[in-house]
Amino acid sequence: MRLARTLLLILLPLWPATAPAAETARAGAPGWLAWDQGMAEASATKRPILVDVYTDWCGWCKRMDRDVYAREDVRGYLKRYFIAVRLNAESPDEVRWGDRTLTSRALAQQLRVSGYPTTIFLRSNGEHIANVPGYIPADRFKLMLQYIGEDHIGRGESWQDFEKSAAAGPIRP
Repeated sequence: MRLARTLLLILLPLWPATAPAAETARAGAPGWLAWDQGMAEASATKRPILVDVYTDWCGWCKRMDRDVYAREDVRGYLKRYFIAVRLNAESPDEVRWGDRTLTSRALAQQLRVSGYPTTIFLRSNGEHIANVPGYIPADRFKLMLQYIGEDHIGRGESWQDFEKSAAAGPIRP
């Protein structure tokens, strides 16, 4: 009993410091919006949507948060050119997709998500552009953001041509 009390007294002051750890990790994240809010915002601003499809247990999702989304240049680019939405692929929360109401889990299936993380790009009207499965290193991710955000894809420029031209010059902020 005395040992338990001693451990409690030692560990109790540490508990508040660890409880907001998830909040602190998210502090460097983009201004994520919920699905319905993000779709409405994209429709109003005419900006494309980046959907980060994740699960709570996914180690590579956490690494994307830490190594990619936490970077100031990535956050700035997302804020300027995209509406950033997070979708928990295992959540029972309801979302609107067109004229249907689905769970987040069913929406992830509808969007053909087969692994985590998956980054989905949508036009401002919700039209699908591309799914990119897996962890994406920050520099490559920023290049993808530029390709979609500045509408190189909409102008018919192939990814290969864009990648070659981007290799010759700096990635804009």
